[in-house]
Amino acid sequence: QVQLVESGGGLVQAGGSLRLSCAASGRTFSMKSMGWFRQAPGKEREFVAAIRWSGSNTDYARSVKGRFTISRDNAKNTVYLQMNSLKPEDTAVYYCAASKTGWLGSSVPYDYWGQGTQVTVSS
Repeated sequence: QVQLVESGGGLVQAGGSLRLSCAASGRTFSMKSMGWFRQAPGKEREFVAAIRWSGSNTDYARSVKGRFTISRDNAKNTVYLQMNSLKPEDTAVYYCAASKTGWLGSSVPYDYWGQGTQVTVSS
C-alpha cells in the first residue's frame, strides 16, 4: 500500500500563487509516476500535471501549461505543484495520485489517491 497526503491548499486572490505538496509513504518503491488532478464543484475530475520519479519527463494539461510546475524530491518522497498566476477557474479540490506504470498523462491508470486539498481563488 501507498499513502498519499496532500497539503498546501488555501484561499488566494487571482494572480497569486500556491504550492501544493504530496507526501508519499508505504511501498513507495512501487510508484513510477505521480499525477495531480483537480475536481471543481459539479464538474468531472480533470488531469493537471504528471511527473516520473526518475528522469525529467513531465506532462501538463493545456489549461495550466506555463502557469503550473510539477516537481519532486525523491529523498523526501514528495511531489510538488507550484501554481502561479492563479485564476478563479483554478478553484477545485486538488488530488495527487500514484501510478505503477511510469506513464504520463490523463489516461494513465493511477493506483493510489490522496484525500485532496482545497484551492480557492477569489476574483
